[in-house]
Amino acid sequence: MGRAFEYRKNRKMKRWANMAKTFTKIGREIAIAIKSGGADPEYNSRLRMAVNNAKAANMPKVNVENAIKKATSKEAEDYDEVVYEGYASHGVAIVVEAATNNLNRTVANIRHVFSKFGGSLGVSGSVSFMFDRKGVFRIKNSGFDLEELELELIDHGLEEIKIEDDQIVLITEFEDFGKLQKALENKQIEPEQSEFYRIPSHTKSLTDEQVEDVVNLIEKMEEDEDVLNVFHNMDMN
Repeated sequence: MGRAFEYRKNRKMKRWANMAKTFTKIGREIAIAIKSGGADPEYNSRLRMAVNNAKAANMPKVNVENAIKKATSKEAEDYDEVVYEGYASHGVAIVVEAATNNLNRTVANIRHVFSKFGGSLGVSGSVSFMFDRKGVFRIKNSGFDLEELELELIDHGLEEIKIEDDQIVLITEFEDFGKLQKALENKQIEPEQSEFYRIPSHTKSLTDEQVEDVVNLIEKMEEDEDVLNVFHNMDMN
């Protein structure tokens, strides 16, 4: 079925395979969430998202509590949330989201990966306009009536609902993330995963060999502990 199919199916498994690295990244997501919205999950939807994703990744509760405690202490590391933009080979647009306590180190590493795999680091705004930032919730498809669920959530920011494998995917505008999150909590629906996602406005079709080139860049980029997410506009269908 081709490298694109394999990449789409196996990416999540690869991403969560190294649990120590996963926990480190979730810890940074917690720190960034607390920095931007405070340490009370009741009033910080991004922190609730990070904690829920920690549960989904089987991060021990004590680790989550320690991450929150560390982020609110006087010794807390000051992480900056940064976005890098550029192109992989074959004209594929790439957006990299990172959290770092050393901007010089991170930009050097990002530039090196782009260069090593035939891409180039661009300036701010060079490709981000090609993506729409959305909130995405994935819930277990356990007998929900999709039409009924859509009607119940549409007034709470739901923009699109669809099925992917054994999950129901709910998409909302970035600004409505907290509203839809609260609606799911009120209905006692716990997402298996929730995240901010950059959805490309158009995609680029490649051959299997070209996909291989881009996948190698993305996977190497994701190995960097400062990198939280990598988005692209490569056609994965």
